[in-house]
Amino acid sequence: MTHTHVPFPEGFLWGASTAAHQIEGNNTNSDWWVKEHTAGTHIQEPSLDACDSYHRWREDMDVLAGLGFTDYRFSIEWARIEPAEGRFSRAELAHYRRMVEGAVERGLRPMVTLHHFTVPQWFEERGGFTSEGATELFARYVAACAPVISEGVGHVCTINEPNMIAVMAGQARRGEIGFPPAGLPTPDEETTHAVIAAHHAAVKEVRAINPDIRVGWTVANQVYQALPGAEAVTAAYRHPREDVFIEAARGDDWIGVQSYTRTRIGPDGPIPTADGVERTLTQWEYYPEAVGHALRHTAEVAGPGMPLIVTENGIATDDDQRRIDYYTGALNEVAAALQDGLRVEGYLAWSALDNYEWGSYKPAFGLIGWDPETFERRPKPSATWLGAMGRTRTLPRLAD
Repeated sequence: MTHTHVPFPEGFLWGASTAAHQIEGNNTNSDWWVKEHTAGTHIQEPSLDACDSYHRWREDMDVLAGLGFTDYRFSIEWARIEPAEGRFSRAELAHYRRMVEGAVERGLRPMVTLHHFTVPQWFEERGGFTSEGATELFARYVAACAPVISEGVGHVCTINEPNMIAVMAGQARRGEIGFPPAGLPTPDEETTHAVIAAHHAAVKEVRAINPDIRVGWTVANQVYQALPGAEAVTAAYRHPREDVFIEAARGDDWIGVQSYTRTRIGPDGPIPTADGVERTLTQWEYYPEAVGHALRHTAEVAGPGMPLIVTENGIATDDDQRRIDYYTGALNEVAAALQDGLRVEGYLAWSALDNYEWGSYKPAFGLIGWDPETFERRPKPSATWLGAMGRTRTLPRLAD
């Protein structure tokens, strides 16, 4: 094999991603904080202080910028901004505005996510996205974020992984706990329609704040691979779990592609990962090729010319060399997609920090570790390796 290089397109986003609840700590007005402190759930441990990034965001940005990254995707927390219905916190809006300004000052282009799995507890008690007036309430929150995003923010993500929101709503409605050995539970159809409506309303609000902001959302790509003869079964299985959300992005400025592993589909549905296959700390199959399949499928469904941004991709592992190996394989897929003419406009790794993975701190996705006592940030070799590509402006490509 020979090692060649593929240059980034002009303006290519090169960064890492986080989510507020997973790194900030003490997000006490959110629905997830309530879940974490309710007995009888699947949640192994509460988030508590998390990475204390609410106070240490400057350190996080300093590390990322120092490593060579040019972009940082982070979310702002609705439960902090509107802790009680109709009451907006000027202090919290100012806090997130300081984060935007701090990123820009450090040479990091901020991508701001408005909703990353958490909602205010008052919104949850009303019935969430399927309650009466929910779309208008979400749109009002987005409009209230104008002081945060109106200047200096090039990309806004309205809702992270809406397909997973619909899947989790379906589980809750049916009283299910945990995921099946392969594939995803059936999404709740009412929630699917509701989050799509909320997204479209949010897009309008963002464009009203500043028409120069490029707005979209991100979809969790499961990379459904049909075994011979199972193509129709796979298409029917995939549509309510993924494609309907990609279709809803047509007309947006970009769509976020988020992938980690694959799901193989046979004539009878999803097939569990075979014994003996390498697995990550989340028990997913080690499959760095996933992002290439996800990019190509998203482009096919969204339509020609839709700008694609890899907004999450990574691996849960305690072996940092294995993390570098995974990213190498994934980036070769991104390079191949670019060479084949797909409009891939950025790559943001998940995650900047080891963080709270929705119930447990054990799945280590981070490029940066941290001391649980002092919160000292500890960049891993993978962070240095990945960040350096932001300086070279090239993607690696292994060619036969």
